[in-house]
Amino acid sequence: MKHKLLSALAGAACGIVNGLFGAGGGMVLVPLLGRTGELSQEEIFPSCLAIILPICAVSLFARSEGGLPWADAWPYLLGSIAGGLAAGCWGRRIPTRWLHRILGVLILYGGFRYLC
Repeated sequence: MKHKLLSALAGAACGIVNGLFGAGGGMVLVPLLGRTGELSQEEIFPSCLAIILPICAVSLFARSEGGLPWADAWPYLLGSIAGGLAAGCWGRRIPTRWLHRILGVLILYGGFRYLC
């Protein structure tokens, strides 16, 4: 029972961050999935993506106020699909330790950019 409650709280934290900022739920979810100890390091990232996808869809519809900006989003969406496919295939070859380091650098860079 305790594990299910913690999982629900982790999901809520992820949803709140994603809903408020339009992204970033994975930054909350990846460490929380790692702390439960139920998933291997190789399972955390795909699990996080599977959880984030519906959360992003809910956040999109909740914040769009009746109209989705498809015309503006298509170029980014197409590029994201291509990049996601390439990284999904290529990323399996990168050691998990390096994926964590790369993510950490990107988070720090993004935080620095927002502060300055």
